Amino acid sequence: MKLLSRSIWLGCIFAAVRACDDHGPEARDGHSHTHNTRAIPSAPLTPPSRALEWGDINIIHTTDSHGWLLGHQKSSFPEPNYSGDFGDFASFVQHMKELSIQKNVDLLLVDSGDLHDGTGLSDGFPAGGVDAHDANKFFEQLPYDVLAIGNHELYDYVNALDMHQNFVPKFAGRYLSSNVNITIPDKHGKPTSVPVGSRFAKFKTRKGRKVTSLGVLFDFTGNAQNTTVQKVEDMVKEQWFAQAIKDEPDFFLLVGHMPIARDNWPLVFNAIRAIHPTTPILILGGHTHIRDCLQLDGRSMSLESGRYMETVGWLTAKLDKRGSKKNITFSRRYLDPNRITYGYHTGRYSPFFDTTQGKQITQGLKQLSKNFDLDFQFGTAPHDFTLSRSPYPSNDSLLTLFIENAIPVALAVNNTRSSTPNIMITNSGSQRFDVYAGPFTKNDQLTASPFADAFLYIPNVPLGIAKQVLPTLNNEGAEERRSLLEEREKTEYGLGYVDRRYKAWLEDMDRRNMIEGRDTDHTKNLTLGYVTKDACPGVGDDTPHMPLPFYSSPDFIGSQPPNLPDDAPVDLVFVDFIQSQLIPVLNTLQKDKVYANSDVASYSPILANAALGLYAQSAWSK
Repeated sequence: MKLLSRSIWLGCIFAAVRACDDHGPEARDGHSHTHNTRAIPSAPLTPPSRALEWGDINIIHTTDSHGWLLGHQKSSFPEPNYSGDFGDFASFVQHMKELSIQKNVDLLLVDSGDLHDGTGLSDGFPAGGVDAHDANKFFEQLPYDVLAIGNHELYDYVNALDMHQNFVPKFAGRYLSSNVNITIPDKHGKPTSVPVGSRFAKFKTRKGRKVTSLGVLFDFTGNAQNTTVQKVEDMVKEQWFAQAIKDEPDFFLLVGHMPIARDNWPLVFNAIRAIHPTTPILILGGHTHIRDCLQLDGRSMSLESGRYMETVGWLTAKLDKRGSKKNITFSRRYLDPNRITYGYHTGRYSPFFDTTQGKQITQGLKQLSKNFDLDFQFGTAPHDFTLSRSPYPSNDSLLTLFIENAIPVALAVNNTRSSTPNIMITNSGSQRFDVYAGPFTKNDQLTASPFADAFLYIPNVPLGIAKQVLPTLNNEGAEERRSLLEEREKTEYGLGYVDRRYKAWLEDMDRRNMIEGRDTDHTKNLTLGYVTKDACPGVGDDTPHMPLPFYSSPDFIGSQPPNLPDDAPVDLVFVDFIQSQLIPVLNTLQKDKVYANSDVASYSPILANAALGLYAQSAWSK
C-alpha cells in the first residue's frame, strides 16, 4: 500500500511538472497573454478508492463535454479533480483497450452528445468559423463505437449541417440521430429531410457479440429551422424502429441525449421489452449534467455521466445465456477525469502514461487555444466568484459581481444615458460557470458568460414601479402563480435549459451532507467534489469527496435601486432574453401607461458576454 501511495504522489509531481513546461506570460497590446495549460493543484489529488469492476461488456462513457477538452485548469478545488485534458483521456482509453484484450472482454467507448457550446475551444473561433468544428476534430481521433446527437448540435442550422457533412462521415454509421433530421438539397436541388446521422446501428463487438444501438434525443423544441426533432412517443411507432429491434441481439445499447430519469427512456425500453423481454439493455443518457444511475429491470442498467468532462462514466455487465430470466450483475462508476485517476486504473503513471496519440492531441489542443487567442488576459480575479457555492448577494457570488459590478461598468462605455439613474435586470441563467482566482482570460469569459444577449431599456419609468419589477418576476409570495411557474419550467426544459435539475442535484447533495455533518472524521481530509446518491446498489463515485456547499439564487437578478424618491424617472434596463416576460409584469404593476414592444429601445451595443471582460480590464488589470 505504501508503494501504491508513493506512485500516486509521483504521478501528482509529474502532473505538476507538466503544467510548467509552457511559456510564461508575455505582454502584448497592454495585456498579459499566458500559455500555461494547467495550474498546479494546490494540494495532491485524492486517488480512486478501489479498482474498477470488469464484466463481459464494459463501457467508457462521456456526455455533455461542451468543449471542455483542455481539462479544468484552475487551482481552486474542485477544478483540479477534472484537470485531465482530452489527450490524457485518449491515453487512458488506449490503455484500457489493451487491458480489455488482456482480460479477454469487450470494451466500448460511447458519447451521448452536446459537443458544442461551452468553452473557447468550441465557441472562441474567429469570424467565419463554425462552432466546435475545430474542437470536434479531436473527438474524431478517438475510437468511439457509438455517438448520439445532443440539443446543442441543433440550435444553429450551420452547426447541424457541419455535423452532418463533416463529423458524421468519420464514424461510419455509428453517429446516431434516431429522431433527428436535417433538411438539405438532394442531387436535384430539392429540399429533402434526412437523418443527421443514422437511425440505428447494428454491429459486432471485438468478441463477436451482436449489438443493436439507437441514438435518441429528448423532446427538444428549440431546434433551428430546417432541422426536425420527432417526439419519442412517435418515434417508437415508426416502421423503421420496429424493423430495427425485430431481431434479437446479444444486447441493446441505447445511447441518447436524454436524462435516464424523469424523461422518455421508458417509452423506448418498453417498446423493446414487448418484443424481447429478457435481452440485456444498456442505456447511456445525458443532458441534465448530473451523475445518475437506475435500473428499469434486473436485466438493464441506465447511466448518466455528468458534464464538462468532470465525469467519465464506467458501466459493466456480466452476460448470461440468451433467454435467461435471472438478474444480470452490473456495476457502474463515476470517474474524476485526471491523470491520477487514469494512472490508478491503468497501472500507468507519468512518464509512462502518455501515448503518442495522447501527446499529439494535447499539443493540438494547445495549438488550437493559441490560434483562438484563448489565453488573452483581461485581468486577474482577486478571489473565486461562484454561482452556487456562495450566497447571493455576497462578495463571493458571481451573480453579484455580474449585475452589480460588471454590467454597470460595461454598459457605461460610450453610453450617452450612463448618467441617467437606472435599474438593471437580467436572468441568473445568463452565467454558466464559476470565475476562479487568478488570470481572467478570453476562455474564462466564454465559459462563465457565454450568451450574446443585447441590453434594452424603457425610459422614464417611475422608480417606485421599477423597483417592483424584479420581485414580481421572481414571484415572491405569489402562491397562486405556482402553476404558471411549473408551465414555464416545462417550456424551458423543452428548449434545453437544465439548470434547475442540475442545481436541485447539488442542493440535495449539500442537504444530505448537512444532515450527516460536514466535518466528520470521514470527510475532514477530503477535497470538494461530487458526492453521488443514485438508485443503483453500492457506491458510484470512484473518488471520495466533500460535497460542494450550495446556496439557491433567484431566477432574475438586479442592480441596487438608486437612492431617489419613488416618483423619480429611471431607465429600466434589461436583457432582450426576458423582454416577453418583463413587459406584462410592468403592465400589471401600474395603470398609467400600457407598455408595448414599441416602448423598448437599444441601451448599449455591448452584449452580455462581453461584460465580465470589460469589467476585468477596468478593475482587475491595475
